Amino acid sequence: MKKSFTVDEDNTVLLIIDIQDRLVVVMDDREEVVGNTNKLIESSELLDIPMIITEQYRKGLGSTIKEITKEREFYANIQKTTFSAYNDQLKTALKELGKKNIVVAGMETHVCVLQTVRDLVADGYQVHLATDAITSRTEANYQNGLNLMQDLGAVVSNTETILFDLLKDSNRPEFKPISKLIK
Repeated sequence: MKKSFTVDEDNTVLLIIDIQDRLVVVMDDREEVVGNTNKLIESSELLDIPMIITEQYRKGLGSTIKEITKEREFYANIQKTTFSAYNDQLKTALKELGKKNIVVAGMETHVCVLQTVRDLVADGYQVHLATDAITSRTEANYQNGLNLMQDLGAVVSNTETILFDLLKDSNRPEFKPISKLIK
C-alpha cells in the first residue's frame, strides 16, 4: 500500500491507546499529551469522526482517565491484556466502521502504541501518529518507538497538522471552534 499523507474526515477513526490512571502519572509530559488528545477528541466530535479507546489490563492500570472520557461517547472501549490493541474486538469495530485512516494518540510509544501500529499497518490501514499526543516514560523510548513506526510506514505528524488536514478549508463552520482549541 502506498503511504498517503492525507487524512480525510470521511475515512478516519481516532484511536486512543491506554491513557489510564496509573500509567498517566508516570509520564513527564502528561499534561501536553492529555491536552492534545482532548483537542483531537473535541475536533473528532465536531467532525463526526468515530473514536475508539483501549485499556491495557484495567485491574492493574486503572481506567481511562476522566479528562479523556468525561461524558463522551466512544464507538468502542477495547479491553486487552495483549500489548497490541489490534485484537478481535478492534478488528470488528474497524471493519464495522469501514474506514482505513487511523489517527493514533496514547501510551506508551515504544510498547502498546508501536505494537498496535505495526499490526494496523500490516493489515492495510494508513496510520497517522499525533506525536504530541503520544508518550513514553523516557525520551529515548519515545524516539525509538516513533522511528520504528515511521519505518513501518506510519505517517509521523502532530495534532495541529492532522486537524487542519481534516478541515481542509477555513470556510467550514467547524474551523472556528477547532482553531480556538489549538490557540
